[in-house]
Amino acid sequence: MKEKTYVDDVDRSMYDFRYEEKDYYKVDEGLTPEIVEQISAEKNDPDWMREFRLKSLEIYNSMQIPNWGPPIDGLDMEHIVTYVKPKTKMHADWDEVPQEIKDTFERLGIPQAERESLAGVGAQYDSELVYHNVREEVAAMGVIYTDLESAMHGEYGEMIRSHFMKLVPPTDHKFAALHGAVWSGGSFVYVPPGATVEIPLQSYFRLNAPGAGQFEHTLIIVDEGADLHFIEGCSAPKYNVANLHAGCVELFVGKNAKLRYSTIENWSKNMYNLNTKRAKVEAGGRMEWISGSFGSHTSYLYPMTILSGDDSRMEYTGITFAGEGQNLDTGMKVVHTGKNTSSAVNAKSISKSGGISTFRSAVVVQKTAAGARSAVDCSSLMLDGISQSDTIPAMDIRTKDAQIGHEAKIGRISDDAVFYLMSRGISEEDARAMIVSGFADSVSKELPLEYAVEMNNLIRLEMKGSIG
Repeated sequence: MKEKTYVDDVDRSMYDFRYEEKDYYKVDEGLTPEIVEQISAEKNDPDWMREFRLKSLEIYNSMQIPNWGPPIDGLDMEHIVTYVKPKTKMHADWDEVPQEIKDTFERLGIPQAERESLAGVGAQYDSELVYHNVREEVAAMGVIYTDLESAMHGEYGEMIRSHFMKLVPPTDHKFAALHGAVWSGGSFVYVPPGATVEIPLQSYFRLNAPGAGQFEHTLIIVDEGADLHFIEGCSAPKYNVANLHAGCVELFVGKNAKLRYSTIENWSKNMYNLNTKRAKVEAGGRMEWISGSFGSHTSYLYPMTILSGDDSRMEYTGITFAGEGQNLDTGMKVVHTGKNTSSAVNAKSISKSGGISTFRSAVVVQKTAAGARSAVDCSSLMLDGISQSDTIPAMDIRTKDAQIGHEAKIGRISDDAVFYLMSRGISEEDARAMIVSGFADSVSKELPLEYAVEMNNLIRLEMKGSIG
C-alpha cells in the first residue's frame, strides 16, 4: 500500500492512522462482471439485487461520461478499488469497534456528538458500516434507523425493493449506473406516520483506503405527517492517487411530512465527488437541503427535488469553498409538478487561490404546476484575482401561471472592511476569515451548534490553505 501524503501538520494530527493491508479485505482494481459478482456474494445479496447489479454494469458500459460539469480526466476506473471491507463486523456498542477505527472517528467527534446531541449515529468505514445505534426512546416511536443491507434482508426487504434506485435509476447517468453495480453500505431510515424525531439522526462516511471508491446508499422514507432532521458527514485523508465517491441518496417525503437533510462534506483534494441526491415530496410536504461542500478535487453535486404533490415546498441553502486545485461544480435542481408548489434557493460560493466554483441550477415547472413559485439567489465571493466563479441557471417554464425569479451576485472582500477589523486589533488573516464566515452565515445558522462550529473551522482552515 502507498503511504499517505500530508499537506501539513493539520492533516497529520487529524489522520495519523496508517491503513495496513492486514486490516481489510478488498476486491481487485477495475470494474468487471466478476468483480460485481464478487461484491454481490460478499454482501449475500438476494437474487433480485444480484441481477440489478449486473444490469447496472451493462448500463454503465453502454453510457458516455456526462457532458455537464468539469472534466474528470484524472479518474481511471481501471485503477479504482470498488469494495474495501474492514476486518470487523458492524457493532451497536462503540466499545466493541476496533481501537484503530475508533481512534479515527473520535478525532472527528464521533461518537461524542451522539452522546450529546443526536438521536442515533451510523459510522461507515470504507465500504462497510462499522457502527450503528439509535436511542431507545426514538426506536420506541417506531422509527427504524439501521444499515441498508440488514434492512434489505429483514422485514423491510420489500419496502426497500420497491424504493431502491427508483428516484435515481441506473439509466439516469453513467455514475448512477456505476453506483447501482457496486454500491455498498449506507443507511435506511423509516419514520412512521405522525412521528416527530426532535433531535437529529446522523451518518458519517469515512473513506480511508488509497485508490478506492465509496458507494454508500442512503434511503429515507418519512411517512405522512412525520418530521425528521438527518445529518450526513463525509471525510477522507489525502493520498497521492485518485479516490472516488459516488454515493446515492433517495428521500421520500410523505403527505404533510417534513425532512431536513444537512450535509458537511470535507473530502480530501484527491477525491472525485460524483454524488447523486434526489427527493420526492408529496402533497403539503416540505424538503429542506442544507449543504456545506469543502475539499475534493472535482465535484458534481446537484441535489434534486421533485415537488409532485400540491402545496409541497422545497428550500435549499448551500455553501461551496473552492481552493487551489479544486473545480467544484455544485447547485440544485427542482421540478414542480403539483399545484401551488414553491421552491426557494439561497446558494453561496467562495473561491480562492485559483479555485473554480460553478453554481448550476435547473428549475422546471410542468404544465400541471399552476401557481408555482420559485426564487433562486446565488452569491459568489472571490478572494483573489486568479480564482473563478460562474453561475449557470436553466429554467424550463411550461405554464403561464407561475412566478419565477433568479438573482446572481459576484463580489470580493472589501479592503475597507478588512482595515476596519484590523484597526480593532484583529490580524489581517483573522479579519478575512471572519468576513468569509459571515458570508457563510446563512448556512451555519441552519445547522446544530456543534456542526456550525465545525463548518466555521473548515472555513478557517481553507483560508489558511491547510485542508488536504
